[in-house]
Amino acid sequence: MNKFLLLPLVAISALILGGCGFGKGPQGDLVGAEDRPEFNPQEVPFGMVPCPGGTFHMGQTDQDISASMVNMNKQVTIAGFYMDETEITNNEYRQFMNAIRQDSIDVLGEEYVMTELYPDTTVWVRDFTYHMGDPLMEYYYTHPAFDDYPVVGVDWFAAKYFCNWRTKNKNAANEEAGLAPTPNFRLPSEAEWEYAARGGRDLATYPWGGPYLRNSKGCMLANFKPGRGDYASDGYAYTSPVGSFFPNDFGLYDMSGNVSEWCDDAYMEASVPVVWDMNPTNPDDNEPRKVVRGGSWKDIAYFLETGTRNFEYQDSSRSFIGFRTAMIQIGMGTNTSLN
Repeated sequence: MNKFLLLPLVAISALILGGCGFGKGPQGDLVGAEDRPEFNPQEVPFGMVPCPGGTFHMGQTDQDISASMVNMNKQVTIAGFYMDETEITNNEYRQFMNAIRQDSIDVLGEEYVMTELYPDTTVWVRDFTYHMGDPLMEYYYTHPAFDDYPVVGVDWFAAKYFCNWRTKNKNAANEEAGLAPTPNFRLPSEAEWEYAARGGRDLATYPWGGPYLRNSKGCMLANFKPGRGDYASDGYAYTSPVGSFFPNDFGLYDMSGNVSEWCDDAYMEASVPVVWDMNPTNPDDNEPRKVVRGGSWKDIAYFLETGTRNFEYQDSSRSFIGFRTAMIQIGMGTNTSLN
């Protein structure tokens, strides 16, 4: 067949293939799908700080005084993520509770909301025998004087539910503004928590470095139990308002002391040698023990150490356990820092 007669056939074939979705644009170039949501460089979420990814030695940094052998040193790499600057406060949790009671009470049922999600204020009486906890039981969550104090009496399930609500709440606003959805808010993994607590100080005993618990002026660097029952020498007998002490080098407050914090991981004594050395995590729905980190207002200094591991049962709420949330950084290199 004459080659000049083939040219119209080639042109017609190109139009047909283009109309069937083969190729893109007038020249059939590969330019990607259209109508994608707009996504600018990821902004630092409100109330969070960036934790640039890196490598650190996860594990104990001081003597294992309990001879537990549950946190031997291991070099681990963590991808960049965001973490709440402070622990979730009573008033922030109240925003969540108000939204649930307004929008979801008919679906979830009042009994579930009040018994599973509402902070258990009786922890101030139940956690300690021969202790006058009634004033805190009555006022700690409800009175505006405690709005900026960390929420307690919230179990692991409630903390996870809060993360899901926060994600849906933010993405509803993003959708209305025509923006791409935000990554999920979630509890930090144990490795992320420890990496964030160190704030870039590898093998640091405490978030501020260490090994001392007071600064050069003699002021306590965290809210905990110094000495034998000398709770008030750090300025607060119980919890303190979030951000009352100096932040670490990542800009995170109260990574040691004030309240211990739920992590996403299930607790396993042998997790350190078992989990991978890149973004390690231990999700196990069959293990009721969940990791808590950081120590609290009622703990001695050992529990404030960045390498000390501890746990609580997932359905238990305590007067000394709260939480903060985390979010991945997307589309970024490991060592990228956002300021």
